[in-house]
Amino acid sequence: MKVLNLRCTHGHAFEGWFGSEDDFESQRQRALVECPLCGDKDIVKGLSAPRLNLGAGRDKAQKAPAAAAPVAAHAAPHSPAGRWMQAMREVLARTEDVGERFAEEARRMHYGETAERGIRGQATPEQAEALLDEGIAVMPLVLPDALKEPLQ
Repeated sequence: MKVLNLRCTHGHAFEGWFGSEDDFESQRQRALVECPLCGDKDIVKGLSAPRLNLGAGRDKAQKAPAAAAPVAAHAAPHSPAGRWMQAMREVLARTEDVGERFAEEARRMHYGETAERGIRGQATPEQAEALLDEGIAVMPLVLPDALKEPLQ
């Protein structure tokens, strides 16, 4: 298993686990590797230090390799990227996805036609601007594909 340091064109750094360098290149060329923060698929490999197995005397439990994490979902928990991913997971868990009905639902809540609740969904730039003109606070939130599906 190879652990590679990767970076997208926006400068986000993350790790990816691959069976070999060839596996990484194959997946990258097929646009299967993406940045966990912005979803960018233009990924480059950074410098990675090899892991040397110098612990021949350790017991087998200590030698067992860690389970491979999906590339798009892996970020160190205390890194800025890890904290951002956790915050986005919380937003997803605490809001209702209303899809393309976002502008309509936001208006209904604003004008008291339905109970207020946390919602998320899709709105065109024109719809978002109209909501802001009406005094309805909205904020764009771009989620990478890794967060749009259940994590293993």
